[in-house]
Amino acid sequence: MEYDAQTNTGANEESLRMVSAAPVGNEPVSDEELRPHALDGFIGQPLLKAQLQLFLDAARKRDVPPDHILLAGPPGLGKTTLAMIVANELGVPIRVTSGPAIQHAGDLASILSSLDSGEVLFIDEIHRLPRAAEELLYIAMEDFRVDVMVGKGPGATSIPLTLPRFTVIGATTREGMLPSPLRARFGFTAHLDFYPHEELEKLIERSAGVLGVRLENGSAYEMAVRSRGTPRIANRLLRRVRDWAIVHDLDAVNPDDVKDALSLYQIDAEGLDRLDIAVLNAVVRQFNGGPVGLNTLSAMVGEESETVETVCEPYLVREGFLVRTPKGRVATEKAWSHLGLVPKEDVSKLF
Repeated sequence: MEYDAQTNTGANEESLRMVSAAPVGNEPVSDEELRPHALDGFIGQPLLKAQLQLFLDAARKRDVPPDHILLAGPPGLGKTTLAMIVANELGVPIRVTSGPAIQHAGDLASILSSLDSGEVLFIDEIHRLPRAAEELLYIAMEDFRVDVMVGKGPGATSIPLTLPRFTVIGATTREGMLPSPLRARFGFTAHLDFYPHEELEKLIERSAGVLGVRLENGSAYEMAVRSRGTPRIANRLLRRVRDWAIVHDLDAVNPDDVKDALSLYQIDAEGLDRLDIAVLNAVVRQFNGGPVGLNTLSAMVGEESETVETVCEPYLVREGFLVRTPKGRVATEKAWSHLGLVPKEDVSKLF
């Protein structure tokens, strides 16, 4: 059956209209809408904000695109949000890509050649760029040109292509994996730190206002202490508490509701989840506090060793539940007490 747009009498007129992308009624709010669009609205990282504000103000007064920016820090702390804010503050478009998405140098050359003057190019996980693309990016960032190879073999020629001045914003969770030549081409490097509970409280209250969740006194704090110092986790917990409130027909969420909701998802008062507790139980109960090797520990909890090492251990070590020693992982006195147990010997002797 052929489709005739002129005589489409069977279609509802409303279904043929262009509609707004804005949320309507109870339509879900995306992560993009939870992100602030200006530096003043970004909660936390006060020193970084002051440095970045000065950096952007100077570029605006000189009426030139700012130097390239590198954002480094653990996942979920706001690197992508800051990149969006920089573009918004400068009033320029932003092109978004990631290191793994660029398979060949030609992919990067295609993106660079399509940039307009002053545009921002955001490269997430920039440490995962292929080597050939990195070398192409060196020249593009410093000299604003790329060399395009035409042809193959002895007859191949290099055609230099001049680029308009633009700003690269790179985000990385592994700054140490960046080659020194690439790191040196960034004019400003920002290191994001984990958030204290007070700042996460403010962030949760702001997000609750956007999501339409009414929180009573103390509710935001109960979520903040379970958020592992990470805004992304804080917003995720808020969404789960919102689900609890909707299902139980609550007009407002009190601290006990937060505790009940998050206990259903096996998140305790310290922000430890099912896997974290499993790791602590394995070290404390099966190995009497350690030391225990990573492979043995991962086998005990039924997870890949890389998952235990990269997902669980950083938080457990940072919060003082585990200690890494040359012989293996050792549970601290805090881990024993968190599980309601008493160490059978002086834990400090194990370190």
